[in-house]
Amino acid sequence: MKNLTYLYFGVIIMLLIQACTDKHGKNYNTSGSLDTASVVFINNGLEGGVAEIKASGLVITKSSNQRVINFAKMMLEDHTKAGEELKKLAGDKKVIVKDTIFGPHQQTISELSAKSGKEFNKAYMQLMLSDHQKAVKLFTNATQSGDPDIKNFATTTLPTIQMHLDSANAILTTLK
Repeated sequence: MKNLTYLYFGVIIMLLIQACTDKHGKNYNTSGSLDTASVVFINNGLEGGVAEIKASGLVITKSSNQRVINFAKMMLEDHTKAGEELKKLAGDKKVIVKDTIFGPHQQTISELSAKSGKEFNKAYMQLMLSDHQKAVKLFTNATQSGDPDIKNFATTTLPTIQMHLDSANAILTTLK
């Protein structure tokens, strides 16, 4: 199972690197002002946010657990706001981004949508815990960016992501 997880993340990283380059190996960042890590951060951040918004949208129709619903509403609000800010930053930096999610995220959302009841709530909260653990690492790394705008966005957004992680963990421990 661990090997599949490492394979999954390896594929995602390769897809993100490929998504950030064109057929000539150049960044979609036409100004050339961002390094590859910053472009990957923007794309990773946007894709993760869109995936969490889609998963959280399912909660509104599939869950009856008020704590899970309230958490999902917070995800919808916070990730929509952060996504808009990150898209603006991408535009300012001339990074071409897509408002879509790739295969692994889409598959996870499809699997989640097939669940119901307590199984759905637990799977959703496990997904939120896992995604926010990854997001904390992603944003923590971006706080070291050489680009002041990327660094500022990551630094100001990181506490919210950490709070989401803590909330997801607290809710998940109450689900049986």
